[in-house]
Amino acid sequence: MSYSIGYLGPKGTFTSIAVDALFKGERHMPYQTIPNCFDAVKFGHVKFVVVPLENTLEGTVNLTLDYLIESKSLKIVSEIVVPIKQHFMVHKRNVDKWRDIEAIYSHPHALAQCHYFLTQTMRGAKKETFNSTGAAAELVSQHPNRLIGAIANEQAAATFDLEIVKANIHDILNNHTRFVVLHKNDTALRTKHMPIKGFKTTFMIALPTDHAGALHQVLSAFAWRRINLSKIESRPMKTSLGQYYFLIDIEQKMDDILIPNTIQELEAIGCQVEVLGSYPYYHVNER
Repeated sequence: MSYSIGYLGPKGTFTSIAVDALFKGERHMPYQTIPNCFDAVKFGHVKFVVVPLENTLEGTVNLTLDYLIESKSLKIVSEIVVPIKQHFMVHKRNVDKWRDIEAIYSHPHALAQCHYFLTQTMRGAKKETFNSTGAAAELVSQHPNRLIGAIANEQAAATFDLEIVKANIHDILNNHTRFVVLHKNDTALRTKHMPIKGFKTTFMIALPTDHAGALHQVLSAFAWRRINLSKIESRPMKTSLGQYYFLIDIEQKMDDILIPNTIQELEAIGCQVEVLGSYPYYHVNER
């Protein structure tokens, strides 16, 4: 069986929610790590791959960003933002005993996001970290005779036939994760399943090492053209201390004049500029 979509798995994770929203009805294959995801699309095992890039609370997923910088053959072709809602679930045999649960499994980030619930309602239960929320839910489903529970999303509960006994146990309500779709070429990916919220273009810029005020000039190249920057951050080049790439997102898709002229101005002052993608973005609706 061939798969057209790869994603950071396993089943029942927030990444799988992103995949289902963008690629309804298409076969998809979970991969265990972000590097595995990059290799899958790079070597043609799948057409597209979906990986997390940024979370409201945890910030940028640096591993995704670093591999995106290094894998110059891959481009961002779409983005989707998914609301992060954490629920406490148990095996259906243990619904009436959920307050007696002895151990709770989840990803470290999910456990951290549910601090109040864990310390106030379930203070007696041991907290065990797992490599993903979906894998934690699967473990609970496989051991109906153990008093264990998982923190995961609604899809994980449905996938592994678990019962949500406490919904929305996360401390902070406004938590979202930004996922990107990667492909071998830079053709923007559009879906008919949801409306486009807007467009972005992502740049990787390396500054000249001997040019004072270069970052100011970079920002000025966007500013005087009234191009809105939605994000800027740096990542080490991994060549020597103090050398960085700057990653810049703008709220605009690639055109024939404005953005190419911006790139030309940046290159004129000695910057190296790489367009990592120009793409539409989508939001999964809150429920």
